[in-house]
Amino acid sequence: MNKFHPNFIRGLLICSLLWGAAFHSGEALAQRKKKKDKKEETETPKPKEDKNGIKAYSKVITGEAKTKAGLFTVHQIEEKYYYEIPDSLMGREMLVVTTIAKTADGMGYGGERANTQVVRWDRNGNDILLKKVSYNNTAADSLPIYHAVKNSNLEPIIYKFDIEAMGKDSSSVVIEVTDLYSKDIKTIGLPDYRRKAYKVSRLSTEKSYIERITPYPINIENRYVMTYEASEPPSNSSMGSITVEMNSSMVLLPKEPMKQRLHDQRVGWFTTTVQDYGLDAQKAAKRTYLDRWRLEIKDEDIEKFKAGELVEPKKPIVYYIDPATPEKWAPFIKKGVEDWNVAFEEAGFKNAIQAKYAPSPEEDPDWSPEDARYSVIRYFASDIQNAYGPHVSDPRSGEIIESDIGWFHNVMNLLRNWYFVQTAAVNPDARGVKFKDEVMGRLIRFVAAHEVGHTLGLPHNFASSHAYPVDSLRSPSFTQKYGTAPSIMDYARFNYIAQPEDKGVNLFPNVGPYDKYAVAWGYRPILDAETPEDEQGTLDKWILAKNDDPLYRYGRQGNSYDPSAQNEDLGDNSMKASEYGIKNLKRIMPHLIDWSAEEDQPFKNFQDLEEMYGQVLTQFNRYMGHVRTNVGGVYEVYHSAGQDKAVYTHVDKNTQKSAVLFLNEQLFHTPKWLIDDKIIARTEDFGYTDRIRSAQTNILNSILDWGRLARVIENTALNGAEAYDMLNLFADLRTGIWTELSSGKSIDIYRRSLQRAHVERLEYLLNNEASSGRGKQIDASQSDIRPVVRAELKALQSKIKAAIPRTADKVSKIHLEDLLARIDTILDPK
Repeated sequence: MNKFHPNFIRGLLICSLLWGAAFHSGEALAQRKKKKDKKEETETPKPKEDKNGIKAYSKVITGEAKTKAGLFTVHQIEEKYYYEIPDSLMGREMLVVTTIAKTADGMGYGGERANTQVVRWDRNGNDILLKKVSYNNTAADSLPIYHAVKNSNLEPIIYKFDIEAMGKDSSSVVIEVTDLYSKDIKTIGLPDYRRKAYKVSRLSTEKSYIERITPYPINIENRYVMTYEASEPPSNSSMGSITVEMNSSMVLLPKEPMKQRLHDQRVGWFTTTVQDYGLDAQKAAKRTYLDRWRLEIKDEDIEKFKAGELVEPKKPIVYYIDPATPEKWAPFIKKGVEDWNVAFEEAGFKNAIQAKYAPSPEEDPDWSPEDARYSVIRYFASDIQNAYGPHVSDPRSGEIIESDIGWFHNVMNLLRNWYFVQTAAVNPDARGVKFKDEVMGRLIRFVAAHEVGHTLGLPHNFASSHAYPVDSLRSPSFTQKYGTAPSIMDYARFNYIAQPEDKGVNLFPNVGPYDKYAVAWGYRPILDAETPEDEQGTLDKWILAKNDDPLYRYGRQGNSYDPSAQNEDLGDNSMKASEYGIKNLKRIMPHLIDWSAEEDQPFKNFQDLEEMYGQVLTQFNRYMGHVRTNVGGVYEVYHSAGQDKAVYTHVDKNTQKSAVLFLNEQLFHTPKWLIDDKIIARTEDFGYTDRIRSAQTNILNSILDWGRLARVIENTALNGAEAYDMLNLFADLRTGIWTELSSGKSIDIYRRSLQRAHVERLEYLLNNEASSGRGKQIDASQSDIRPVVRAELKALQSKIKAAIPRTADKVSKIHLEDLLARIDTILDPK
């Protein structure tokens, strides 16, 4: 067999290939040219990046993208999200409202506002900047100082994005926003106070993700889940972390801001406040304006409006009722919304506020409660006993953009408890644990109207109920006309003053005289005014026309020293109103077991009995609190500088003295009618004595409060013998709390606890530093409080010494001997 060298074989192969190539070269070249020409006709050239790194649109937004159009076009490619921002929206201001949509256990309920800020998208070369815009400091752009304000308020950059691609027609830019909603960007994440409370160390990015991003015509809803490492989480402590679902709603603000309406503290309103350097003042002055909807007259109706006719607004206020709302309650919520039309008629508008049922998916597949064009009353299947009425407003003008009222299913239990404990003594409809649908529906309507009032711009008005004389609330004709308070924005609740013999009396508050006045003041157009300042003369006239009438008075929430501006109270005299209320509680107590039972559930437990008994105790404590506020009380009635009237006036001596007398009789003298052996035997094995003790001690401590005593001292300094001074207060308390000392009678367990609490509170006042609240400090060592307290302890020391020999009851004697030892130690610690 012949053998060939490998190189020889390789050479033959090469020659053969070359020969074949040469033989077919003409045909092959023709075929290749034909294929090349066809490819050039059918294929797009391979996309390339430009010199700035901006890619071709098709390379970024591929065929895999899921695309939705809206304010911005949003693209999703697997786990990445992109905004396609039109050039027309660069530089436009947008409101970003960040809420905690779903919370970890122990963090409250969803819907809590985390942050509200104005942002703007700006282009800087090949970057897109998301900037935070502040209106805290402002000036008109026509003034020279405007430039100084701008230079002193450099807008911080929230995030910087690379431009990934230009839009198909080059009139938009594409950026990736995945990191914005999955990294720890604090302005749209968990608020600082939550981080501090739970000792959050960092965001766990591997356990955080974007749930969805959904664009709508004027807003984009960004929903994302954030997990934070925390050393003190509110629940599940073994996890060492908390997970929350956030929602960041970005809403386009109007190009032309609505004209502001300037605030006046004599009318209650939610407001926006800025530091306005453009004002003609020799200081940095604040500018405060109302948060309100943009209600405008149609051009063709202006003459009708001037002639006094009611006109429909260009765009009415519309609330949609969540499809998740139980069908039987929806009509009552609708009525609660539309109850406000009577107030808007005072402002010159008809059909200004409407409620509609949300369309079904078949009727409108694009309708969504997250669309900022719609204000929605959201219904939550939750055991939280609450409802809330927030709003989103334009900080440039105060214009309310939209509002989503939160309605929790279990608010019905709260309503049942209020209505039962406040009216069951006179109202058969309230006697039971489950009300008829029409009764619960009326209660739902009341709460819906109250919450809608907040979304219109009205805060609580706690002075409202004080306008009505107590006995007027027993009158059927009066209450049917005026309700239980001039404003549904008070916490006036239901008519606990009405007695069984007051047949036909109304038990509910309604949209009342104050509400109509406030809505008219805030919403009625002033056609001849070009600027907010031009309106002020007219607005002041409207106030002065009502200013001396208590029906139209506003009292702020949170003033714990004004007895005429309290929550949960009725009438102009706390003592008289509370006496009627206690009479009704005494009528309810014997029936609690029967009224908490249900015939169709004979085997149920006593949970409802326990809850309703707790409501009686709570209502009793409310009455005590209302009376307590008169002691050291100061009325706050707003006036303007031009009215030459006092804003603050101390409660008169006789009223304060009668308040202490009432507390001595109704509270410090043990309210044994609250102690029912049968109820206690069915509901608990321990605790009722402590509830009585707490009721007494809490009121006593709040009377002997630094701020209250400081006001007693100032009243004495201003008004001398006309004032209820500290010596009178302490003597009256001693008379009520220590009645057994002079008689030698036995002292029961409740009184023993109360007397110990009195001594302990005096010790606290003697040995601790003081604060009167509202940021004002009292120098305890230099005030009259400590000397009077020391004198009171010495008086008690003397009286207890004298009482011990004549006290026969052994436990009472031991009690007094113990108190004497305590006082000796307080007065002489060595």
